[in-house]
Amino acid sequence: MRHLMLLRLDPGQVPDDGPDERLIADMTALIEDMTKAGVLLDTAGLSPESTRIRQTGGTQTLTDGPFTESKEIIGGYCILQTRSKEEALEWSRRFLRVHGPEWDIEVELRAIDHPA
Repeated sequence: MRHLMLLRLDPGQVPDDGPDERLIADMTALIEDMTKAGVLLDTAGLSPESTRIRQTGGTQTLTDGPFTESKEIIGGYCILQTRSKEEALEWSRRFLRVHGPEWDIEVELRAIDHPA
């Protein structure tokens, strides 16, 4: 089973100086553990700069970000290959625990469907 972890956070709740050295070290260790376990297929942070393309009534409009009115942003993602949803949930929980109490962060976990 493959799962997509979307990492959501409130930009107003991110520590002003970003991740500290402890978080960087702990995240590096977690990513190594996930890689050794064979569950991590890809991961990356995402820039707040983006473009939204909306189609309504056949007409497309483009809007460039960042979108300061957003109450949350998708700050990154991980693609996992696991034996079960429960295993993907455990890796997701571990990912959140690494961040500690100073981060207001959420993981949205979605199964990646394969076409029949």
